[in-house]
Amino acid sequence: MPDDKQLIETYLSNLVQELQSAPREPVLQMIEVLRKARTEKKHIFTFGNGGSSATADIMGVAFQKGVLRDSPLPGRQNLRFISLTANMPVFSAWANDSAYDVVFSEQLKSLADAGDVVIGISASGNSPNVLNGLKTAREMGLTTIGLTGFQGGKMKDLCDICYVHPSNDMERIEDAALIVNHLLLHALRQA
Repeated sequence: MPDDKQLIETYLSNLVQELQSAPREPVLQMIEVLRKARTEKKHIFTFGNGGSSATADIMGVAFQKGVLRDSPLPGRQNLRFISLTANMPVFSAWANDSAYDVVFSEQLKSLADAGDVVIGISASGNSPNVLNGLKTAREMGLTTIGLTGFQGGKMKDLCDICYVHPSNDMERIEDAALIVNHLLLHALRQA
């Protein structure tokens, strides 16, 4: 039987070390892009699979509601945010009737306009449907942002801004994506 206390200490120690060496510049660039999107009333779309799908939906709460909480400035506007994983009937219709690989790209074709922003989330950086969504976004003239690990996978070459968490551990990469989300939330709330 494993030593649970040691397991916890090792996990947390590894996460702290990774966060200390994590890149800051992509997060600063994301803040700038999201502030501009809010000012220009552009849409922000996010998407991912599994745990990354949950992070995409959590971003919706943060970016639509959380940026307004305890706002020091009256009349602050929220962001025009859409998680492409949140509408399961549309998601599953594309997956069932066409292919799982197009569930995000086809939604973007219907909803996005040039100048909008997408945030693709894939811990591996290699999820085909996320990659297709980013490719479509680029073709449409959207700003592409990625949250990933594993040295960025194929995703990093499809993103204007890519946060690559310095880890090959799926769960710690997902932890870091939530932390980046909260960093963005705090910066946007203070903007």
